[in-house]
Amino acid sequence: MWNDARTINVIANTLAVLAVAAMLAAGVVWVSHRPYFVLRSIDLTPAPNSSLHYVSAGAVRSHIAGRVKGDFFTVNLNQVRSLFESVPWVRRASVRRIWPDALRVSIEEQQPLALWNENQMINTWGEAFTANTGELDDDTKLPQFSGPDGSQELVVQRYAELARWFAPLNLHVTQLDLSPRYAWRVTLSNGLVLELGRDPAADAVDPLGIPGAMSFSARIQRFVQAWPALQGKLNGREVTQADLRYPNGFALALAPLTANQTPEFKSKSSIKKR
Repeated sequence: MWNDARTINVIANTLAVLAVAAMLAAGVVWVSHRPYFVLRSIDLTPAPNSSLHYVSAGAVRSHIAGRVKGDFFTVNLNQVRSLFESVPWVRRASVRRIWPDALRVSIEEQQPLALWNENQMINTWGEAFTANTGELDDDTKLPQFSGPDGSQELVVQRYAELARWFAPLNLHVTQLDLSPRYAWRVTLSNGLVLELGRDPAADAVDPLGIPGAMSFSARIQRFVQAWPALQGKLNGREVTQADLRYPNGFALALAPLTANQTPEFKSKSSIKKR
């Protein structure tokens, strides 16, 4: 009898606890659905140490209108984050609740580095993204990059190398093309086109590379070091193209002679003229 009574008491106490828990849960659900907790505002802020230049509150509002579901308690923050990251010019977003009826969204904006292929851009992290290039500032002049899908990081890496090498010559890259066979073509701000050939780094992508190929930097270094001396030996003629694919030198293509120029050119064994 004593054991039966004890079992009954345990069951009764358990049922009482469950009943109280159910009442509390029902109360929480009821409270959470009161109009007091309906989301009334979304506060947009730039990520720390940044500002918003291309992302506007109006553009965000039109993009997310009617797509944020739930109230303060039930809204899915991961879904909201993904929604904001689908807004043009937004690279990353973080979302948190602000008691009792708001969300605060921190936006990391895309930083365009170059135009990419036909209709995209590349940011400073080497990532391709899609946005309206018409929203760029009128004085913004981005270089044009092109290359196979997935090669964005390599293109940005090579662009940074080229920028360092040509800065002392007061030249910069306006176009950088990587072929499907991972061969480089570079157009500089003075119109000079450089043919650099296949990138040794592509051997990790395509095993049909050339064994012992000269490194990317070595080809550029050889040309940059020779360029100042070449300027005084061309009789004022413009160099339109340089082929850097030779193992022991490079070939230059010169613009046609003008009426007051003579075809003088001092060649060296390490330089080829065509």
